[in-house]
Amino acid sequence: MQEKILILDFGSQYTQLIARRVRELNIYCEIHPYNKIPELTDNLKGVILSGSPHSVREENAPIPNLENIKGKLPLLGVCYGAQHLAYKFGGEVLPSKIREYGRANLSFVDDSHPLLKGVPSGSQVWMSHGDTIAKLPEGYKVIASTHDVECAGYYIENEDTYAIQFHPEVYHSTDGATLLKNFLVDICSCSQDWTSASFVETTVAALKEKLGNDKVVLGLSGGVDSTVTAVLLHKAIGANLHCVFVDNGLLRKDEFSGVLKQYEGMGLNVTGVDAKDRFYNDLAGLSDPEKKRKAIGKAFIDVFDEESNKIEDVVWLAQGTIYPDVIESVSATGGPSATIKSHHNVGGLPDYMKLKIVEPLNTLFKDEVRRVGKAMGLSHDLLGRHPFPGPGLAIRILGDITPEKVAILQEVDHVFIQGLKDHGLYDDVWQAGAMLLPVQSVGVMGDERTYERVVALRAVESVDGMTADWVHLPYEFLAKVSNDIINKVKGVNRVVYDISSKPPATIEWE
Repeated sequence: MQEKILILDFGSQYTQLIARRVRELNIYCEIHPYNKIPELTDNLKGVILSGSPHSVREENAPIPNLENIKGKLPLLGVCYGAQHLAYKFGGEVLPSKIREYGRANLSFVDDSHPLLKGVPSGSQVWMSHGDTIAKLPEGYKVIASTHDVECAGYYIENEDTYAIQFHPEVYHSTDGATLLKNFLVDICSCSQDWTSASFVETTVAALKEKLGNDKVVLGLSGGVDSTVTAVLLHKAIGANLHCVFVDNGLLRKDEFSGVLKQYEGMGLNVTGVDAKDRFYNDLAGLSDPEKKRKAIGKAFIDVFDEESNKIEDVVWLAQGTIYPDVIESVSATGGPSATIKSHHNVGGLPDYMKLKIVEPLNTLFKDEVRRVGKAMGLSHDLLGRHPFPGPGLAIRILGDITPEKVAILQEVDHVFIQGLKDHGLYDDVWQAGAMLLPVQSVGVMGDERTYERVVALRAVESVDGMTADWVHLPYEFLAKVSNDIINKVKGVNRVVYDISSKPPATIEWE
């Protein structure tokens, strides 16, 4: 059974980053809400308590049940987790007189302690807290301090319980990876054997057990996520997998025929469905981004329902949902949180659709999905394809959707993407696309005045889509692409370039 680290989430913005750092050490981990602790199995090697936007002094502060964890398994509290372990068991936590947010330096480090082996005095750490531990319970020993925070790290005598006030998971904690490795490898005794190949092996085995001889229908998009999902399922159930590729009228130029051709020779059973008119009708008159996303999600489900009814005895609907989709759509703690945007493939199915859902990739980040695909021998061209949103061009056309607008944006997008490829820039970009803005601008072509559409180009660099920065494309390239778009795409007379990062902006405009 695969070794596992459990991360209990108290709602911190950094919780998913803890998971990434653990996995970078080839150690499998799962995030679960603090109040929904899963069954503790023999393969569980240790537990990490995340940070939180809450204070342990709040009346309704999140309190986990650690009865079967603390003192029985290696435990690491981070920020809120550290304060909870002190406060809950007899210590004192007070508002900080000097609040620490951002960079700080460890002024004292007990580097003889196993948790801090290789972490030097003066090491930079990242703080994000308004409370401080004023008094530790009996048996708790300080092992790290900063100039302003005496208790920046501690352990409990006669227990494998440790806590730190700072965030080792963020890049700005320069020795954070060392600390996490000390905890996970030296203290938890993790063997670091979770690799892409092992994920394939265990996932295929789990799918075989879960699905048996059941038939599965999968919506393919041509992208990395759904393709890797398809290949995993094909390895598990072979001909019982039925793939459907839907032309929703919102794909890139020539994408429907291109994707179908791409799957030739892969051994997948793929059916192409032309549903453009259905999607255009359902989107008619809708301008609000959430309404458009929900309309597209409903139409997708309706199409899959119809197609699944053509397959005798189909039981499951497979989806290429990945972790960032889940994070942005659902609160990680199971409590109230702001939904950034709805994802068409997250949130379950309506009651009338009797298919069960299988999502083999819903614990992976995008870069992990690519590594899994590489381990299964998928081509570089396929794995290197930029992410493309499920709702397609509908969320790159601001305002209502019409076939005319889609046709314009398809041409603009084609010029931009092909330009990136022709100039050797495509692989330097994580995701790129064009947005059709709901404004027109005055221009001049020849001696004539024009009043035509404005498009925005966007290219970002990222690792997993959780954060992103805009790409500094060469001015000469942007000038050429702008000129090509205006000259080749009728109806566009102005091109702008988006230099917003995520956060505060999202990668897509809607």
